[in-house]
Amino acid sequence: MIGPSSSHTAGACKLGKVAYKLAKGDIKKVVFMLHGSFAKTYRGHGTDKALLGGILGFDADDERIKYSFELAKKEELLFQFEEADLGDVHPNTVKILIEKNDGVKMAIIGSSIGGGNIKIIEIDGVELEFTGEYPTLIVPHRDMPGVIAKTTAILSQYEINIAFMRVYRYNKGNNAFMIIETDSPICTDVIGHIKSVDNVINAYLVTIN
Repeated sequence: MIGPSSSHTAGACKLGKVAYKLAKGDIKKVVFMLHGSFAKTYRGHGTDKALLGGILGFDADDERIKYSFELAKKEELLFQFEEADLGDVHPNTVKILIEKNDGVKMAIIGSSIGGGNIKIIEIDGVELEFTGEYPTLIVPHRDMPGVIAKTTAILSQYEINIAFMRVYRYNKGNNAFMIIETDSPICTDVIGHIKSVDNVINAYLVTIN
């Protein structure tokens, strides 16, 4: 681990890396909205460097985290940090606003909950929950009959066991997310197969270990 605190540096880096993976590394600009303890101590604890290091794709023990500001500028990545009140959430919480090179915008909210562990609690306005400790498949889809069954059938076809699964949606018939945590790795063929399912919008694989 780089930095003085598992919560403020290791956990922060993992939060940034989840955002990096969700954006597939294609990031033009990022704004970190820091809540609670993160907002009060982020400079002293190196939370800012750790978050930015995660956005650059670094693991929590990567020595390059110390130089993340310089490396981000070298890559012409725009970044800024703001203090914010994100409501009734864990004190070590950040909202990460991403703009990709094609203009697509994403918003991820996550918390560093201690011991280097994290919890993602919102993506693009949808409240959800996952930790990233398992191989995690995130499937944005339209809330239509058969989408969930077809997706889980593909995982079964590849002999991938589901450890945990949750479904979240804006409202009936609108966009939704499947969060599927598995006991075994998920290969790119599985991702491509799931993307081909009718009414699946996309599929992301998130692992932080």
